[in-house]
Amino acid sequence: MYVPAHFDEPSRDVLYELIENNALGVLITHGRSGLDANHIPFELETSQGENGTLRCHVARNNPVWQDVATGDEVLVVFRAGDAYISPQWYPSKQEFHKQVPTWNYIVAHAYGRITIHDDERYVRRNVAKLTHRHEATQPVPWKMGDAPRDFIDTMVKAIVGFEIEITRLVGKAKLSQNKELRDIRNAGEIVNAQGDHPIGQAMLAAADRKSEGS
Repeated sequence: MYVPAHFDEPSRDVLYELIENNALGVLITHGRSGLDANHIPFELETSQGENGTLRCHVARNNPVWQDVATGDEVLVVFRAGDAYISPQWYPSKQEFHKQVPTWNYIVAHAYGRITIHDDERYVRRNVAKLTHRHEATQPVPWKMGDAPRDFIDTMVKAIVGFEIEITRLVGKAKLSQNKELRDIRNAGEIVNAQGDHPIGQAMLAAADRKSEGS
């Protein structure tokens, strides 16, 4: 991924938060059948490994778990939002007419080595953790014990676990930081008003940081 200096997000904690708040990642593999991409919810364990560890599972019928091998390098992409930016939203455009359309976004790329866990106990434990986390906000959280044991046993046997030790974490927050302060702020306010709150709020925060640094 091309990351100009003004769009670089170097903070590991910020990228961890991005992953935890946007758990659906794109697992990109290059196995025996060539390139493949799968959209999978991930669980991040920040205390395991030098850069953290990602865990997930796929359907046994999904050929990806047989197409790759333990130790293969993979890439997981997480996205926190995106928004189109019109040049009309930049006040400087009205004066100088030197702006063009662009697209802003916030992403994290997690590179790592994959381990395949065709192990019922491993899969059951990780499904329980993933469920507990995402059900925590529900008025009456669902738990695995709510379903008949034989049904859960069948479901667990139908999936395979993945563990990815993150070897490199790259973040990019493209928020018009290379524009004038007034341009960032005005465009951010319009994006926010249109309902693209993650990007709009991030642009306004970028404007605040630029103002403090000027």
